[in-house]
Amino acid sequence: MSTRTGPVGVIGAGAVGQTVAALLVAAGWCEEVLVASGSDRSAAALVTDLQDMAQIVGSPVRAQTAHPADMRDCAAVVVAPRAKFTNTATADVRMAGLEANAPLIAALARSLTGYEGTAVVATNPVDPLTWLFARASGAARVYGVGSATDTARYRLALAAELAVPVESVAGHVIGEHGDAAVLCTSTTRIDGRRVRVPVRAVRAELGARPRRINAGISRGRCGPAGAVLHALTHALGLKDGPVELSVDHQGAQLGLPVHFTAGRPAVRLPHLDPAERRLLAAADHKIHLACKTISHHLEGAR
Repeated sequence: MSTRTGPVGVIGAGAVGQTVAALLVAAGWCEEVLVASGSDRSAAALVTDLQDMAQIVGSPVRAQTAHPADMRDCAAVVVAPRAKFTNTATADVRMAGLEANAPLIAALARSLTGYEGTAVVATNPVDPLTWLFARASGAARVYGVGSATDTARYRLALAAELAVPVESVAGHVIGEHGDAAVLCTSTTRIDGRRVRVPVRAVRAELGARPRRINAGISRGRCGPAGAVLHALTHALGLKDGPVELSVDHQGAQLGLPVHFTAGRPAVRLPHLDPAERRLLAAADHKIHLACKTISHHLEGAR
């Protein structure tokens, strides 16, 4: 990739932040990676590690520490911190971090009030926290990742169930990045042909995949980080095409396919059958209630 962008800020030096930063250094298309963390020690450690990596692979990307407020001139900012809390939920697992992560996201957003670049939020529950970051910061280009990971998992699960190459599967998961995710089965295609989706088996695998990841390595990092990089390359105009992202669309915060052309976004809601429309409405209602729960963090914003 010959085109290069300005600096990219990474806020959060945990599992996802570390992986995103490493991918950015390896990709080589941004000038600099600025790292911020709740712990100056962890930010400095990650930067040192990234500098080693850049030297070894011959990357031109520089890495250094920074505070979030110093990232206003970045082409993009990745928001991936996680508050310290113990998640004991067995259902609606991602939503369990709402109350713990909301004040952290709101504070970061206020430090970037009026930010004019692209912000990509990865902290769960990503849909309401993307809503919160956008409103607390006033930034216009704010996207949340989650539905892209769900869509990738959907295609992988369906390909395995039907014993076909995953490259032949076209289909989306939209709505919430969580238990209210909507499988767009009516428009799913295999090599362009309609297919009967084994919904129960596919949903079971969609639930099992993150549990397997968490059981073995504590939490997902590569998949979410890949989704962040995918979002960045499209939102910054390095690639054209669709990405499933959490966006504010007609007053609703939902994961939807967003088609980018030279960095310009256009939401393209797939055709939905009546059952899928009801499920999307239910996801919208659930996210709306979650946003209402954390709306008090907007008091005094901007």
